Amino acid sequence: MSEEPSLKGKRILVPRGKNEARSFSKLVEDNGGVPVEIPLIAFKAIPPSIEIETMIQHLDTYDWIIFTSNVTVETFLSLNESHTFSLPKIAVIGKRTAVVLESKGFKVDFIPDEFVAEGFVRDFLPLVLKGMKVLIPKGNLARDYIAEAITKAGALVEEIIIYETYLPEESKIYLKEMILSNQLDVLTFTSPSTVDHFVQVIEEFQLKKEINNCLIACIGPVTKQKLDSVGLIVDIMPETYTVEEMLKSVMLSL
Repeated sequence: MSEEPSLKGKRILVPRGKNEARSFSKLVEDNGGVPVEIPLIAFKAIPPSIEIETMIQHLDTYDWIIFTSNVTVETFLSLNESHTFSLPKIAVIGKRTAVVLESKGFKVDFIPDEFVAEGFVRDFLPLVLKGMKVLIPKGNLARDYIAEAITKAGALVEEIIIYETYLPEESKIYLKEMILSNQLDVLTFTSPSTVDHFVQVIEEFQLKKEINNCLIACIGPVTKQKLDSVGLIVDIMPETYTVEEMLKSVMLSL
């Protein structure tokens, strides 16, 4: 009888902040691994501004709003806490973002088949009408790919930065300690930003050799492209770009 797939007690880097790490860490534990939570990205809302207030007051003028992550949803809703508002049609990149919105009483009108910007654009373009207004709230490091693609198709797109992404200082020290003491078996990366911040630590403390024995897994092709560009060899990338599928792929490789 074949052995059930398992993470076999391997110590898995969970590169998300405390709130975002909870479900990721539970998946690791449920599959026999040991989560090591080291937030490689943290988020803080942009201070209130005339631009953000104007956007909130004119939500009813947009045809679509596009949310690309859970963080975008949470930050956007926190900006609107003191307002009574309804949203235009809602498009999201991934199922988890849809679940977060639906749990808060919002109807999601569009989810692509492939959970990356390129897949989103491919599936969303047939819905683009010339002159329709689209709002994209985003972080300061987010790509412009979706906005550029649907603008070329005739949409009037407004992007607005509502949060900033940064590397917590305490995470730098903790990551350094875990690597030097060989306490990480699998490095997982969920976005290009997690790669950038990881490499920042590796280069600052000269730890490139110390991670040679770690498996490297990433959530999808955009993150893989970033890893390739900094010289880190990707061992694992799932066909479906979710944390669940990434961990399944890790298990099958052990």
